[in-house]
Amino acid sequence: MKKLAVVAAVVAVTLVLAGSAFAAGQAHTNTGCGLGTMLFKGSADNSVLLQTFQATTNGTYGNQTFGITTGTSDCQQPKNFASNVQINEFMVANMDNLARDIAQGRGETLDAFAELLQVPAEKRSEFYGQLQSGFARIFTSPGVQMASVMDNISTVSK
Repeated sequence: MKKLAVVAAVVAVTLVLAGSAFAAGQAHTNTGCGLGTMLFKGSADNSVLLQTFQATTNGTYGNQTFGITTGTSDCQQPKNFASNVQINEFMVANMDNLARDIAQGRGETLDAFAELLQVPAEKRSEFYGQLQSGFARIFTSPGVQMASVMDNISTVSK
């Protein structure tokens, strides 16, 4: 009987605390974005049960990643998403030229790469120097993959 009373007290306190957060209109923050958020929009703000359905629907259908990527399903697309796609496409098309320019510490391909990375003009010479001095850590082998090059660049240019 004591266990039942303790469980009931814990549940009651949890519901009161959760209810105050929900009453503040935090359902979207609690459950994320996706199909469930859209289906229960506006009705889940003050209900633990409806927020549970909302979160379960979001998780079950696995559409949050798609929504975040595309900016749909009541999700917001990350600000740098388009830029990342452009950088990846740039790397695929220009990795050999970029390697040459990084080795030299200058060049048109390196300038374009810095532009895509949104490196401020006043910091580009420092950025180029970091990449040039870290060339061996960026291009670790003749067959290095693009993803590794990008990871290595982010490590070297910190």
